[in-house]
Amino acid sequence: MSTLVHSFRREARRLLASPWDLAMVSWVPLLAVLLMGWIFSAGIPRHLPVGVLDDDHSALSRQVVRMLDATPGLQVVQHYANTAEAERALRSVEVYAVVTLPRDFARTVKEGRTAQVTLLHNAQLGTHSGVLQRDVRAVVGTLSAGIEMAARNKRGEPAQAVRVSMEPIHTQLLALFNVSTNYEQFLGAALIPALLHILAMTAGAWTVGRELRDRTLGEWLGANGGLLRTGGALVGKLALPWASLTLVALLALVGITWGRGWHPPGNLAWVAVGLALLMAVSVAAGAAQAGATRSLRTALSGAGFFAAPAFAFSGVGFPLAGMPASARAWAEAMPYTHYIRLQIEQLQMGAPLRTSVSTVVALMAATAVLLLVCTLALQLARRKPESWGGR
Repeated sequence: MSTLVHSFRREARRLLASPWDLAMVSWVPLLAVLLMGWIFSAGIPRHLPVGVLDDDHSALSRQVVRMLDATPGLQVVQHYANTAEAERALRSVEVYAVVTLPRDFARTVKEGRTAQVTLLHNAQLGTHSGVLQRDVRAVVGTLSAGIEMAARNKRGEPAQAVRVSMEPIHTQLLALFNVSTNYEQFLGAALIPALLHILAMTAGAWTVGRELRDRTLGEWLGANGGLLRTGGALVGKLALPWASLTLVALLALVGITWGRGWHPPGNLAWVAVGLALLMAVSVAAGAAQAGATRSLRTALSGAGFFAAPAFAFSGVGFPLAGMPASARAWAEAMPYTHYIRLQIEQLQMGAPLRTSVSTVVALMAATAVLLLVCTLALQLARRKPESWGGR
């Protein structure tokens, strides 16, 4: 215990003597989290700019434009005279899409033939494209149904019969979780711990790696000492960066839920436990890389290599089931994949607590194993002072 306390105090003095080191585990992560929260604070994308190429200039085509502009997700910002202008606007990203209404649009509809509304959109921007397709499809479908119902009513068909004949088979879509498709609640809430996961692994690598770089490993661990003593020194050294980053993570969790008026259906305290363990396993993983490689530069590179793509492999942005077997195996080896599953189970789905217990146990076990690996690596490094000093 005395070794742990001594190591803790020593690390506290080092952080206070180095404002930038202290910043990287305190106000810089907090600022990054606030920036991430601000980006997604709108929750749902609204008023995405679109252009219109109206070659018909009829009352019906103007009605289509008015309905598009009235849709919450869209905003008609420009009218184009020809295809070349519309193409230039799309390529320069002045608008995310262009809706084209062909010549004789209204006349074709009045003659009872099918008229076509074309949406030109940039599918490279997946989120924008999805919102645009949904809203344009809703506008065209509503207008089309209204025209057909009006025509049938004029022919004497009862309103109820018209509805049934127009849609004999009805699809009922029930969103069980995140009904409003709030991007802050599922994407912002997932990206914040992913960002802190990267910072925590980097902090662990830096905290241990700089002792090797500065050739102060012997001063920190002492000339002699058993495995337990080295482990205590390691825990004491990592305690401050872990506590600081965990505090930032917990503040972010409370801010994005209760602070935004969102009361998740699951157990928020259990998510907080999982988040604290994610920070612990991340710090321990970074420290283990520094101890095993005995190189600060290699450890920092390894931290970036393992932590930076964690979100991409987590199954939030791209489904795990759609990945090749090797990619899925890599994803399952990452602690963030398991944490985010716990977070979704509790914050979004309101799953029973027993479904998330295994994740917490796994994160605890991974933390213990990584701390043991780092302790063994430091024991070996202490006996070889000639290997210290590597960049």
